Amino acid sequence: MPKTSNRIDRISDLLKQELARLIQGELRDPRLGMISVMEVRVGKDLSHADVYITVLAAEVSIAVVTLNKASGLLRSLLAKNLNLRTTPKLRFIYDESIERGRFLSDLIDVAVAQDTKNIESAESSPNIDI
Repeated sequence: MPKTSNRIDRISDLLKQELARLIQGELRDPRLGMISVMEVRVGKDLSHADVYITVLAAEVSIAVVTLNKASGLLRSLLAKNLNLRTTPKLRFIYDESIERGRFLSDLIDVAVAQDTKNIESAESSPNIDI
């Protein structure tokens, strides 16, 4: 994986904080629910940014479409609030990592429970040696 510059990392963090504030404070759409900005990945030329979000209490696909439609407004608000030479075009993407992590955690819990059950049944059954 190519090493990113320190400047791009700082801009990503700045965009993440400002977008989280703008989405909660400026967008008054009930279809959004609670949006959390998980990560912002800015391109090397600073012309575009992928914004990874999670959604609570709303339909994911509707929230992502709504945010992508409001990306122009959010971009103009970012341009007003931040002192950047160019403001990147925003693309909102649902972050499935939390959902995937929950699924894997459930699989691990099932496997541990089954192992415990197999160990207990093996200990309780008598061993017959011939």
